[in-house]
Amino acid sequence: MSAKQPRGPLVWALTVAAISALLSLAARETLRPAFAQPTVDPLIAMVEGGSVGGVAAGDVISWKGIPYAAPPVGDRRWRVPQPVEAWAGVRESNRFGPACMQTDNVPKSEDCLTLNVWRPAKSSAKPLPVMVWIHGGAMVHGGAATYPFDAMAAKGVMVVSMNYRLGRLGFFAHPALGTESPDDVRGNYGFMDQLAALKWVQSNIAAFGGDPDQVTIFGESAGGGAVLAHLVSPMSRGLFQRAILQSPGTPGGRAKVIPASDLATAEKLATDWSHAVGVTGDDEAALKQLRALPAEKLLEGVSGATTVKALSAGMTPPGMAMSIIDGRFLPEPPEAALAAGRQTVVPVMVGANDRDLAVGSASTKYELFGLFGPDADRARKVYDPLGNQTLDELRQQVFADRAMVEPARHLANEMARTGQTVWFYRFAYVSEAQRGQNIGALHAHEIPFVMNIPAALVGPNKVTGTDRAMADLVSAYWVSFGLTTDPNGGGRPIWPTHDRMVDRLLHFTNSGVIVGSDPLKARLDLWDRVWNRER
Repeated sequence: MSAKQPRGPLVWALTVAAISALLSLAARETLRPAFAQPTVDPLIAMVEGGSVGGVAAGDVISWKGIPYAAPPVGDRRWRVPQPVEAWAGVRESNRFGPACMQTDNVPKSEDCLTLNVWRPAKSSAKPLPVMVWIHGGAMVHGGAATYPFDAMAAKGVMVVSMNYRLGRLGFFAHPALGTESPDDVRGNYGFMDQLAALKWVQSNIAAFGGDPDQVTIFGESAGGGAVLAHLVSPMSRGLFQRAILQSPGTPGGRAKVIPASDLATAEKLATDWSHAVGVTGDDEAALKQLRALPAEKLLEGVSGATTVKALSAGMTPPGMAMSIIDGRFLPEPPEAALAAGRQTVVPVMVGANDRDLAVGSASTKYELFGLFGPDADRARKVYDPLGNQTLDELRQQVFADRAMVEPARHLANEMARTGQTVWFYRFAYVSEAQRGQNIGALHAHEIPFVMNIPAALVGPNKVTGTDRAMADLVSAYWVSFGLTTDPNGGGRPIWPTHDRMVDRLLHFTNSGVIVGSDPLKARLDLWDRVWNRER
């Protein structure tokens, strides 16, 4: 979930397990269709639907705007993704497809289910590992076009990104949909789009020289929450072998921070909104009316800012359930799945930024520290020891810890407890040009460094050699994890795996990379006490 957009162009996881993995591998080998194959021309690939022509630029070849499902329009609005429609000839894939419908002023369309592929131009003797990016945006805005992965792919990995349905078009559970398609997942259409894209990668990525058995899924904010959703979803098993969660949003590691909706609640949200726009039935006729509404009508009241404001007040946007515990894609909240060890066990990287997204509201310091219950006085001493912090500053610290920073640590602890190999980080590096205005790394500000394009935050004229060195280092950790399942190597500072009994993390700071104790431990321990009391 992304609230504030970064400046510049870049705007916003045992025997049974082993047997399951072998069975899923065998199934994938059987199901991969013959149409996905390379051609004599390295710029042309044959995929589901037809042939696509890419573009070579420098050290990278890219294919953009490839359909991975049929347009979700007309009678396919609020349906699980349908098979892609075939095309004739070579489809020129030289530009991003439009983003899915949202209030942002970007190229957008309801016909938006496309994805993009980048790979190094240099040929490889072996298929390349693949990293699949899921963008953030509070589940209501954002799109793949915001994230150019040329610089990351140039480091030797293949990268895939996709658009997926957002807002009321992506997360809407009107009860009539259950009557119409009782065997389909209902409500979580955005997640089902992501699932369809992951299945597309399994079936088609070999055509570009990629390895479908070495897939890393990674995402930030709502995209990080989506990675968590796939980690706990039984429907995503076998589609990836590692995962990276950057400031994961919804569904998050703490069920009470940004709660996922149960299906009954999601249905009520949808019907209440439908009644408000004049659609009062719950039958086929009502669905027909809803599908006839202009897409723009479905956008009202679900901008990024209004969505975060609603979540801060403990509500969801009208008509939109956010993540839905639908019983199929998400059988239970991720926190419950992790507690029981029911997630997919794969190597994981997880972390958050030191000045991350603050989701919550309080009008006084008394109200703010009252959130800690019997630990209110202790919280006041930890957050405001001299009593001179402004309310705005305290809200930023307290609510960022609550929404993003402590849940990321909790995820690292829970996954390590159940046997996953985990690397835990905190990002606190601030571009040199921003150090006079930002006293920490804001929400999403790690993304340009992961992508190795630090100028996206401050512009090419203000980016410094120190910024470039940090971006090269951060992206090298990420790419190494995608290539080898280990972020270490290349002479970089050794990043130890996470031990939940030891206070240690990898800290990206203005002074470089530091492996050591967590400077926010006392604050995060307070939130851990809150959640333990409320179980």
